[in-house]
Amino acid sequence: MTEATFPITGDPDDDALLLDDPFALLLGMLLDQQVPMEWAFRSPSRLRERMEAAEPGSFSPAGLAALSEDRAVELFSEKPALHRYPKSMGKRAHAVAEMLVDEYDGVASAVWTTAADGSELYRRLRALPGYGEEKAKIFVALLAKRLDVRLDGWQKAAGAFGDDTPRSAADVGSADELTLVRQWKQAQKQRGKSKQE
Repeated sequence: MTEATFPITGDPDDDALLLDDPFALLLGMLLDQQVPMEWAFRSPSRLRERMEAAEPGSFSPAGLAALSEDRAVELFSEKPALHRYPKSMGKRAHAVAEMLVDEYDGVASAVWTTAADGSELYRRLRALPGYGEEKAKIFVALLAKRLDVRLDGWQKAAGAFGDDTPRSAADVGSADELTLVRQWKQAQKQRGKSKQE
């Protein structure tokens, strides 16, 4: 197995958190919409700093779920905000944390480590608050391509995001690949096409 790489934030420590903490990775993917990828995937590290300033070691599904929804929104809304839409994303992140506690005993990685195959993983991701069809497919591909989590049927579950085209965060394994993904997305947008086309 090759060493995992996911240099997407521009900061090695923030990138390392995404690889080391499955909850951070799930949150980064959750936030990856309507903001630059770097911003989205950097925000879990900022959230951890804010949570642990009040209570060391509290950055976890259980730690976030234990807060009120209003407090989660406050953490997302502090300057600089963790997303362009901090209120809605703070609520979604809180809801994801609650679901991880309720259904996976607070272990974020259990979403994939206990899934039987790629289709079950996709269904589990779709059930998470804020995870639509495309986001769930991208995360299936991200796990396979970046973390070598290749469940049976993962490519079918990932759809177009399972191919070799640099179309999403799943395809960022180097700084050059991040540039390629950004260029490809811009080209698709100019052609009026989606990331899945």
